[in-house]
Amino acid sequence: MLHILLLLVHVLVAAAICGLVLLQHGKGADMGAAFGSGSSGSLFGASGSANFLSRMTAVMAAVFFLTSFGLTWYSSQRPHATSVMDVQKPAAPSNAPLSAPPANTAPQVPQAPQAPAPSGTPDNSKAGEIPK
Repeated sequence: MLHILLLLVHVLVAAAICGLVLLQHGKGADMGAAFGSGSSGSLFGASGSANFLSRMTAVMAAVFFLTSFGLTWYSSQRPHATSVMDVQKPAAPSNAPLSAPPANTAPQVPQAPQAPAPSGTPDNSKAGEIPK
């Protein structure tokens, strides 16, 4: 149950960080402050350089790191299940006779038939032989 709760909080915080980062304006957007737009983007006034969104992003990042550490610790405490590679085949019973493989299992390759001698050539010609 703890694993599911940590995983749920972890995913929700990750989505919140993505949303907070996308809502913030970039550093290039502060160039308008020099021309009269002032500190309209800051929630707590012009005194702080960080506004509410950047502070919440920092808090969410800290929570994200804590849930990451919690998930790592929790997964290291659980017993590991055996993998398929750890399972061995059962040994053959000692009283069972081992069958020997057949002596000659190689397939016999048939010989190619000789081509008939062309008509009108003597029998001593080498027309049917394959040159090496």
